[in-house]
Amino acid sequence: MIVGGLDIEDFIARRVTRRSRSLLADDLAAYREPLAERVEGRSVLVIGGAGTIGSSYVRALLAYRPARLVVVDTSENGLTELTRDLRSTEGQYVPEAYTSYPVDFGSETFRRLLAAEGPFDIVAHFAAHKHVRSEKDRFSIEAMLGNNVLATVRLLDALAEAAPERFFCVSTDKAANPANVMGASKKLMEEAVLAYASESLIPATTARFANVAFSNGSLPAGFLERLAKHQPLSGPSDIKRYFVSPAESGQLCLIACVLGEPGDILFPRLDEQSMLTFEEIGLALLEELGYRPAPYENDDDAKRAAAARQSADRDWPVCFTPSATSGEKPAEEFHTAEEQVDTERFAALGVVHPPARFSTEQIRSISRELESLFARPSLEKAEIVAVLSELIPTFQHVETGLSLDQRM
Repeated sequence: MIVGGLDIEDFIARRVTRRSRSLLADDLAAYREPLAERVEGRSVLVIGGAGTIGSSYVRALLAYRPARLVVVDTSENGLTELTRDLRSTEGQYVPEAYTSYPVDFGSETFRRLLAAEGPFDIVAHFAAHKHVRSEKDRFSIEAMLGNNVLATVRLLDALAEAAPERFFCVSTDKAANPANVMGASKKLMEEAVLAYASESLIPATTARFANVAFSNGSLPAGFLERLAKHQPLSGPSDIKRYFVSPAESGQLCLIACVLGEPGDILFPRLDEQSMLTFEEIGLALLEELGYRPAPYENDDDAKRAAAARQSADRDWPVCFTPSATSGEKPAEEFHTAEEQVDTERFAALGVVHPPARFSTEQIRSISRELESLFARPSLEKAEIVAVLSELIPTFQHVETGLSLDQRM
């Protein structure tokens, strides 16, 4: 993608991941034959396939020539662009049996679609609420848990009736010692995956991984929007994150899906020195585009400066300040101290295989408990956090009373 004359993929490789070669290149080469054997000629369902990670997974998958591909997403526009991109790319393999559906995977329409189109050999599930900002109140949290946990458990039950050869659903690094509800929701989703895998109902795997650079809705992608709209760049100055490229995110999920053992949680093995702050990315982006950062201490001053800025000016207003919003961890982690890590199986990936803490019946009971909780007409965010804290001992919610919706 070219923005303002800048090749974003090239910028990510040089200034964000600082890798000219995919992190997963050696593993993809080493496992080329088993990947081909397990994908070629198979029927595949991708849920949430129009997002950054889901669409990157689709592109990684198609290199191994599945016979049939069905992609489901609530974003009609996203599906349209995915299809146009696949159809417009020279040399891109697209199976003759390719269909996209703008359908919510938690809906009855999806249940009927699954019954009519299934069973599938491979199912990869990417539909999720992924933003920490989506936990500001009980309704936002209900929607997040409804999508990340309740609908996923219903999906697991539906698939168990005719289990695929491979099932994958995406987690997050924020699930390790979660400090926010998003991470807690994904940790609970992991527990569901472990339960169904441990009882041999579904050969399910998942993956925790770093921030995907310039993914849809991410802060770096927001920088591009702010530049296009002549608005200041802003973000936390003290929050460090690991980053992978969009292509690497799809490759990681493909390896986890196709090569992982039931109950495996895979993650990228990245050096802590590779972590970046969002401020560093924003300033690097301005430098690449030929602008000089003009720092401001508060949002209002930065906005006024941006509004007064002339198109010929090379100074660009920025406002990067220490984080003060709920749920933020200074730095992410991929596994807990209690989880044993296998670093031998893959060159660039670690694997943890924690024991299942819940049975599938307990997972269903937890789902019912959450549904009853959300049915209450009066419910506070703190009450939901308290329930999650009981279910997830490593959950230590960081509450400041401020949400990302109160920041630029």
